[in-house]
Amino acid sequence: MSLDSRNVSKESRSVPKSAVGILLVVLAFGVFMVGFDQGELLGFAVPADGSGGEPGTNWAHEFYHDMRHAAGVPCH
Repeated sequence: MSLDSRNVSKESRSVPKSAVGILLVVLAFGVFMVGFDQGELLGFAVPADGSGGEPGTNWAHEFYHDMRHAAGVPCH
């Protein structure tokens, strides 16, 4: 009785290209939101007069602004 070891199957574990595409879109959106937009796309706008708005309502802009500093994006 001989053992035939030529019939070995390979299991391929690959990441679907659609999942990689979705992650790249999420990454690009995040970089845009933090690096450029600072939350205005989602409706968190800062008044043009530079006052920062009413106290307590500017939390989203401050979050994105702080994330810019944490990510090392040049700011002001």
